[in-house]
Parts: sequence; structure tokens; C-alpha cells
Amino acid sequence: MGNTLKRLEALKGCYGAGDAERKGELLRAVENRVLSRATEVSRLHEVLCFLRAYPDDGTLLEQVESMLEGFALRKDLRRHREALANSGIVGVVTYYRFFWFTALWLAQRFPDRLHIDWVDFDRKGLLESRLPVLMPYVERLALEEIGLPARRWIERLKNAEETDGAFVVRRFAALEAKEFVLEKVYEELDIPYRLEPGPGLLQGQETPNRSLAHYPGSPIVFQRGPLELSRKSFPGALRRPPVAEKALSPARAKELIDLAREAMIARQRDLDVFIHADPRDVRLLDCGRGLQFACYGTVPAWRQVLDSVYGFLILKNGVPIGYFLTSSLFRSSEVAYNIFDTYRGGEAAYVYGRGLAMVRHVFGSDSFVVDPYQMGHENQEALKSGAWWFYYKLGFRPHDPDVLRLVERELGKMKKTPRHRSSISTLEKLSAVEMFLHLGKPREDVLGIVSRESIGFRVSDYLAERFGGERERGVKACEREAAKRLGLRSRRGFSAGERLAWSRWAPLVMTLPRVERWSEKNRRAMVEVGRAKGGRRESDFVRLFDRHRPLRRAVLELAKP
Repeated sequence: MGNTLKRLEALKGCYGAGDAERKGELLRAVENRVLSRATEVSRLHEVLCFLRAYPDDGTLLEQVESMLEGFALRKDLRRHREALANSGIVGVVTYYRFFWFTALWLAQRFPDRLHIDWVDFDRKGLLESRLPVLMPYVERLALEEIGLPARRWIERLKNAEETDGAFVVRRFAALEAKEFVLEKVYEELDIPYRLEPGPGLLQGQETPNRSLAHYPGSPIVFQRGPLELSRKSFPGALRRPPVAEKALSPARAKELIDLAREAMIARQRDLDVFIHADPRDVRLLDCGRGLQFACYGTVPAWRQVLDSVYGFLILKNGVPIGYFLTSSLFRSSEVAYNIFDTYRGGEAAYVYGRGLAMVRHVFGSDSFVVDPYQMGHENQEALKSGAWWFYYKLGFRPHDPDVLRLVERELGKMKKTPRHRSSISTLEKLSAVEMFLHLGKPREDVLGIVSRESIGFRVSDYLAERFGGERERGVKACEREAAKRLGLRSRRGFSAGERLAWSRWAPLVMTLPRVERWSEKNRRAMVEVGRAKGGRRESDFVRLFDRHRPLRRAVLELAKP
């Protein structure tokens, strides 16, 4: 059976004459066989997931889907369920310290599946001390007198139909506290959870897993030829706009938001941009060949003051194969790129190029930045994979002169000894600074160079000097004074999101230099920029900000050290 799996793994990325039939034969050979090792079960699962995303034809796709749908019933999976925990395979347990909003989402959808992992819970005493705050006041009569450990208390306090995990999350959700405060207080507990597999009572669907994850609205495009493996595909992929852009109905947007959240949970990850996605700002960008990018903006309350953070879930024939995380402003975007393990070694450069093209399409960026972590800074996985050289070979370059000199030395060694590979210590030095890709002339006024921290300090100093500890009064004063400074007579037509954005922007408006010298047209335009920050699509804010030259110059002046 080991040889059959090896042949499947070797053949999965081949798309020539007769390959589909050979894959089908090998799959039938293992479909009803009981595999002896957990690693073999996992290997079969990964081949199936890959072929679901890259199917040869309809016959093979039907066979793969059937095997994935029945995977949880395999005898070998049930036998090795414990060893396969946290694999994201359907039918196995997921252990994770879910952050507040993800825990809340899970408790709402799967209240019968979310359990506290008491064995791995280090802060039981802290939870016990907070129980009086979480319960109705009358229950303090018992809570403050009878000394029971947290686990015993929760078993006593919850009812028989809810899990301990769902109970704790529900009690925190009932607190009368601002979301930001509630999040911090809850996450101090660092509660580990056990998410049991199976359908939830309320939703009737499987808990998040990788096996069945797909977006049913995606068209299926069969892989008729070789995969695009060459880096030479990157420049062309980068410069092509999407084939189509589709705005989605609220129901379809919710499906895609849930798919993104589940894709992270199944891989023990948590991304704010998917947790706080705004259904009004979800769109689907189609690149053809079965490749799509689902684009997510966040609700106004969770938007940054300046740059705009978006997430892109990468779909291949509806299957999530990775994601982009972007932060955009100044016609530039910081981009984090992750292809999920199952789909690595394939079309990484091509998909990356198409992803940057989508970012360029949405935000108008002509400069791209890679954060040090993505290349290996404090990231052992990226160091071992040689991620720095992946970006370098695509055209990204550091600006730091010391790093540039180190690059030249490494290139010299490679020229002299073609088999030379950079050591881990060298890669750590190379990845210590950002890398940039400029489609036009290299610029310094881009994210990764512009100091957002300096802007924040200027605003904070302004508020401290004028208002000290009375920050709330200061923000209200800034709202009135900023409106007067820009000639805004009334905010009556503002939406709730626009009013929130104005409140957050007002101290920045008061800190900007020489706004009084702007033309009336430019001051009115700045009002629209601020409103767009809280509007339906935050990408509109990026476009308006980047077109407002006086505003850009003033913000860049604040950014100077």
C-alpha cells in the first residue's frame, strides 16, 4: 500500500495523456483498504485535497469528492483519530486557544462541540477569580463562600445541554463592556479548547475542516495541461487585471466569510480580517483557469486609522488553497502570502503574481512590500524554506545598504560555486529588513518606510498637551474643531460608520500642518476621504486618500522622525 501512495503522490501533479485514468485506478486501489499508519491516512487525504483543487476531468472529480465526503467514516481514520488530531481532517479533534471573537463564533454555531481542554489550561485560578463578575449578583452568595475549583464550579453553573466552553463564552458575551475591553479581559485567560468533530446541533454541518471546504459558487475548470511552475510566469501574471469582478449578495458574502473563518480554524490560525469581515465589502475576483480571490474588508469599528487592511482567500475551483493579507496606502501595499501546505510546490509564483495583480486592481498600488517575518525574521519555517530567495528571484529588493552588500557577497559565492546555499544565519541577516517591488520608479514614500508610529506619536502628543487624561473630552472637541477647520457644517447625513471614522480622524485632522492654506475644494475633499474610512468599502478610502496630494504631503510630513 505504501508503494501505491507513493505512486499517487508522484502522479498527482501530472496532467498528460492517460494520467487521469491512472490516478483513478490508484484511488480505487486505496479507497476501501484499511491503511496501517496515521501518516498514510494523512498522505491519502492530502492527495485527495490537491486533486479536488486541481482535477483532471469530471470523472476524477466525482471520485475524489465521493472519497472526501466519506473520509470521516474510514476505519483507519477512526483508529488513528488521536494521532491525527489538529490535522484539519474531517472527523478529528481540533485543539486551539481560540481568540475571543473566534470562540464566540464557534459557541454560537457549535455550542455542543466546544469544550475547555482542562488538562492544558494553566490559568484556571484566574478564571475562578472572575466567576463572580460573570454571574448574576445574587450568585455571589455561593461563589464567594464555597471554595470549588473552576472546573467544578462551571459544571455546577451550566445546564446539562451546554458544554463548559459554550457556557464560559456565553457568560463573557453577557458582560456589559466595550468589545475592545471584553476581548482583552477574555484573552488574558488564554483558554485552551477542544473542538469535537461532527455536525453541530444548530447548523447541522460539520465543524471546520479541510476535507470538505469549498465555495459552491465557483465554476470548475479542469486542469488540461501542465501546472504553471516557472517563475517566468510571475511578471505577466502581475500585470493582468481580473477577468471579472463580482459583488455578492449578503447570503453569498456570508458563505465566503464563513469559509474563510473555517479555513483558519481548521489550521489552528486566527485572522482578524476574516473574523471582522464586513458582508457589504466582500467581492469575488475571477482570474480564469478556476483561480479566484475572495476579497474581504472589515467592519468600520475594526479598521485602522490610516492604512486599510484587507484579506484575500485564494480559491482554486472553489477550494481554499491559501490567502493574502494586505495593508494599503500611499499607492503601496504590504503583502503577506501563504499557500497552505497541501498546495505548495505547485504554482506558487504564478498565484502570487495573480494575487498582487488583484491587490493592484483593488487599491491602485504600484509598490509592494514584504514584511521581514514573511521572509524568515523570527520565522523558522520561512528560514528553512529559503523564502527570502523566493521573493528576491521575483524581483523584490531590500533598500538597506548593509543587506544589499550581503546579497552581493552571496550572489558572488553562488556564481563561483553553483551549489552554494545561504546558511540559516545568513538568511536571518537578509530577512531582517523589508523587501520592495516597484512597478515604476523606486520610491521612499511607501509603507514599510513611512513611519506610522511617528504619526501616532504626533497625534498623541497633541492630545496630551491639550487634554491630558481627559481624552474623551479631547476627541469631542477635536470633532467640532476639525469640522470647522474643513468647513463641514453638519454631519447629519453621515452613517454610523462614517461618524465613527470622523471621530477617530478628527485628532489627526487637528494635527496636520497648514490645512488652512488648502483650497476650499481640497478641504471638502478631505471630508470625503474621512467619510470613506467608515463607508461601505474601505478600498474607496485608499483611492481617495492617494489622489489627495495635499493630504498625502501633510501626513508624510507628520511621519518624519
